Amino acid sequence: MTAREQYERLRHPAARSRESSGFEIAALPEPASNTAHRLCWRREFPGEEASVPAARNWARALLAGRVTPSLLHDALLLLSEVVTNAVAHSGSGRKANGHVTVWIAHADTAVQVEVTNVGSADSVPTVHMPDLDDESGRGLWLVEMLATAWGAHRDGPRNVVWFRVDEIGQRSGGSESGE
Repeated sequence: MTAREQYERLRHPAARSRESSGFEIAALPEPASNTAHRLCWRREFPGEEASVPAARNWARALLAGRVTPSLLHDALLLLSEVVTNAVAHSGSGRKANGHVTVWIAHADTAVQVEVTNVGSADSVPTVHMPDLDDESGRGLWLVEMLATAWGAHRDGPRNVVWFRVDEIGQRSGGSESGE
């Protein structure tokens, strides 16, 4: 998919449906913005732990000075969590030549991120309520708590998790599931 096609995909949400597995298919909604000026970037990272700080540093370099420090902090934290999940819980981190693709779209006061992994036959993105003494398991819980909107869908065999953080939007405390 070309950068232009992906940009159009980010701008124009498609109809939603549910696979027989119950895994929600939902396109990314348009960022909360009234302007036609949007920026979109794409980068592929190896399916390894070192890609988490690499993705965070890449996003910081793109967004610093374009968004408020608070929005930047939330976007980087959630990006780190979603890339970590992609590497730890999908074929991206288990298969030779596994990779994670990150798309970032910025429009005015909103940042939208999409992380695509090579998929997994045995897991789909799921929010878990962590116990206080758990050392892990907070990734999508944090996304649910901090993102203005978020969701997950399949793109062929791949899993896609997206989120939006917005300076002026209210945090939803939930996903857009299309129901």
